[in-house]
Amino acid sequence: MAIRDETRMLLESMTRLFEDKSTKAVIDRAETGGFAADLWQAVAETGVPLAALPESAGGADAEWSDLFAVLRVAGRYSVPLPLAETMLAAWVAGSAGLEVSEGPMTVGPVLASDRLTVVRDGNGWRLSGVASRLPYASHVAKTVLIVDGPDGEMAVALEGTADADVSPGKNIANEARDTLRFNGVRFSADAVGALGGGVSRDALYRRGALARATMMSGALERAMDLAVGYAQERVQFGRPISKFQAVQQNLAVLAGQTAAAVAAANLGIEALGKRDPDREAFLIAIAKTRVGEAATLACEIAHQVHGAIGFTKEYALQLSTRRLWSWREEFGSDPEWAARVGSYACANGVDGLWSLLTEVA
Repeated sequence: MAIRDETRMLLESMTRLFEDKSTKAVIDRAETGGFAADLWQAVAETGVPLAALPESAGGADAEWSDLFAVLRVAGRYSVPLPLAETMLAAWVAGSAGLEVSEGPMTVGPVLASDRLTVVRDGNGWRLSGVASRLPYASHVAKTVLIVDGPDGEMAVALEGTADADVSPGKNIANEARDTLRFNGVRFSADAVGALGGGVSRDALYRRGALARATMMSGALERAMDLAVGYAQERVQFGRPISKFQAVQQNLAVLAGQTAAAVAAANLGIEALGKRDPDREAFLIAIAKTRVGEAATLACEIAHQVHGAIGFTKEYALQLSTRRLWSWREEFGSDPEWAARVGSYACANGVDGLWSLLTEVA
């Protein structure tokens, strides 16, 4: 995927920021339950979290391809922030004409099985349902949800978590994943709006899956760099282990899996601009499935190369691999997205299989 000069400058800037600010010490503190407020402030000052919004709404009308490229860098540096969620929350809220926040936001539902509903209550609304495992919900300024309303899907933008019953949780990477239960929670009419601009629950689920796939591709790049560097430095039997053929073969497989993951994520990103929802869904399904498969193999190899040290808290590899294991299951697991790939292929029939494969390639 060709990179424009503007995109390159953006990525260089965000790489420097994350390299300086998303340190292991910051990530470790965030994993104990705090929020990296200083890091968020530095990221918010770049304008990236709200950049997809039109200029009239305080954004920069940025290309999603640029924003997903930033997410890859964020994944590489294990950034402990709801950056993807804030981007998606702004996208959903903006489509419904709702106010967004310059602070961190979360978005949902993130599970395909979750359903929330709103009903009118005088001049306001009441919200019921469960939003499971919302990223960083207990730390955000706004929670944006897609709900079922009287006339179809709608968006709700709540201050913080409103009056929800919050059940704190975490994923394997110790990132906050909180469950919100709404039992007829009342809020004002201006917090609800009809969705527009092609935004829907399924579209959010797809973009969430693509965001995770893109972040995973960045984490894979980091894991590969650490494995190659360690193999070159670790001496066994008088020479670096990178000189041993078995290690070289494993590193070659790791490099191949990483390259495939990046290519698959790029396919999904490119599909966003084609305005073909079926094609977009197919390529995002390929991305989430292929990146998840790569993560399974790559984590195994990276830890084999490192030995026991790779699992220790003091070493950086586990920051990437624990996120890979966690993100692999979020916004749909590998089997779920693989089934979508199969369904799409079957729908095209035998005669359409070859053209389908060659078009993707």
